[in-house]
Amino acid sequence: MQMKIDYIIVGCGLAGIAFCEQLLVNNKTFVVFDDSSQQSSTVAGGLYNPVTLKRFTPVWRNKEQLEMAITAYERIEQRLKLKLDYKVPVLRRFTSLEEQNNWFIASDKEGLEAYMSTTILKNTNKCIDAAFGFGEVLQTGRIDTKLLIAEYKAFLRQQDLLNEDAFNYNALIHGDGSVNYNNVEAKHIIFAEGFGIHKNPYFKHLPLEGTKGELVTIHAPDLKLDFVLKSSVFVIPLGNDLYRIGATYEHKDKTNTISAEARELLLNKLNTFINCPFEVVNQVAGIRPTVKDRRALVGTHKAFKNYHILNGLGTRGVMIAPYVAKQLFESIEHQTPIEAVIDSRRFD
Repeated sequence: MQMKIDYIIVGCGLAGIAFCEQLLVNNKTFVVFDDSSQQSSTVAGGLYNPVTLKRFTPVWRNKEQLEMAITAYERIEQRLKLKLDYKVPVLRRFTSLEEQNNWFIASDKEGLEAYMSTTILKNTNKCIDAAFGFGEVLQTGRIDTKLLIAEYKAFLRQQDLLNEDAFNYNALIHGDGSVNYNNVEAKHIIFAEGFGIHKNPYFKHLPLEGTKGELVTIHAPDLKLDFVLKSSVFVIPLGNDLYRIGATYEHKDKTNTISAEARELLLNKLNTFINCPFEVVNQVAGIRPTVKDRRALVGTHKAFKNYHILNGLGTRGVMIAPYVAKQLFESIEHQTPIEAVIDSRRFD
């Protein structure tokens, strides 16, 4: 029996979930295909942070992204009846007086003044080496991405909206103003499969390079952090004396296999500013969907007008996903132009 719906979504990571939310809010019908082959959203640190902490610059569209993200995750929490958003501060460890000075200079700039505290926080934790103190980023937090994806898929299963078979691109049939896949006829199809785009014959020409990221989880009973610490690596408190340490950036290896090299690199960096015993209890890896110009891939295929892409969210998927999902939805439903810097056609 043929099922007629508005949308097919391929992929149920942060991008796919954000687009599902657009459809639910706007009373559109859909089904999601996801075979759990892509892990970047599951292994993400989950931070939302409006400031780039390496050079003290604003994240692109940080105000709009942040407002939309917080609203979106609140709505998902209510829908799933669980807690996902932890309002945890992010402190940047200073290594010199020059870094302190650069922080003060940046905090006056447009797009940063609302997010960078001008009070230098002194270090009171004997397990941390931070003689020059910390700068605090405001309006930050952490989304539990692993729980989000697991519970969102459970919600979709309950609604009979999730198909967990591998998507077969060869089975797609282009109809007159429709997309046909097996027994499903839809008005549009959204490809949000992350690094899996390289198997997609319609969008594999786009320069999504992919960057492997690895994180380790440590158990450190003496550390007692109640904030995210950013130094040469992030230290993210998870509760119960567990901390996620990340992340690495590997451009050649495109597998989800953890490596001893990445573990050693992360722990060596961690040991430069942490001086308490800890035990590594887990390590994970995934391929981030990164693009060479560090902008998302959002838009419509130039030949197949009901084939669309939502990808390339990179290292900031938690914060950018609701913003770009809304842009794509508005483009499809109301012909609203997508911002040029994220429009996938910039590479056509």
